[in-house]
Amino acid sequence: MTQPTDTATYFICATPRTGSSLLLGLLGSTGVAGHPQAYFRSPDEGAWAERWGIRRTPQGALDYGEFVRAALREGRTGNGVFGAKLMWGTHAELTGRLAGLHPELAGDELRLLEREFGQPVRFVHLRRDDILAQAVSWLRAEQTGVWFVGGRGEISGGGGQVAGERPHFDRAAITRIMRTVEEHNAGWERWFEAYGIQPYRVRYEDLSADPSAVTLSVLDDLGLALPAGQQLTPSHHRQADRLNEEWIARFSRFG
Repeated sequence: MTQPTDTATYFICATPRTGSSLLLGLLGSTGVAGHPQAYFRSPDEGAWAERWGIRRTPQGALDYGEFVRAALREGRTGNGVFGAKLMWGTHAELTGRLAGLHPELAGDELRLLEREFGQPVRFVHLRRDDILAQAVSWLRAEQTGVWFVGGRGEISGGGGQVAGERPHFDRAAITRIMRTVEEHNAGWERWFEAYGIQPYRVRYEDLSADPSAVTLSVLDDLGLALPAGQQLTPSHHRQADRLNEEWIARFSRFG
């Protein structure tokens, strides 16, 4: 028996290296919170389309309405809940494409999301207090191309362009990424304020310390509950190690 809920769709709004893959995997393991993944990153669109059997033109174009319908079909659980991850900037890619389907709503990103994904659409904002640690983790992922370990068949969802490079300390790159994190966090805050959205807020530090408690709190905010006998099972493994700590200390020592 599926659990009734008034939540149609929720988006995990984040920046890279905030534990979003961990949270998505935990939510997916509940059986009632959809199968949340990063469905709407444009670099991954072709891979998702191939998986879902969506035909593309020789130039690579596809019917975006069909793409969204396929994401909804594959990403829902039996209770009708759909979840997905949106990094800062991805929301603009998504709503820009949706505006092509609903030009009468162009410029109103929230109404576009509600039009396509149903109401209510809920938002969970995941961020990290320790921006330096986040930037170090982000840089390592950029250099190595390894954005997560484990998972349940997701397609990328990261953002790296280089794969296989040995990780190496780069002060300028860490500084650049810290600025990017601050800009993206500010961007999300402006967006929430512009549309009168009060997201459910999750700190990476809390998620890392007690993943189960945070996941259950997100379920509660969505009006969901873990079914009796269902276990929360993480599908991703922690990547930070001693090298991260060394880089953080090295940056701080001369920062």
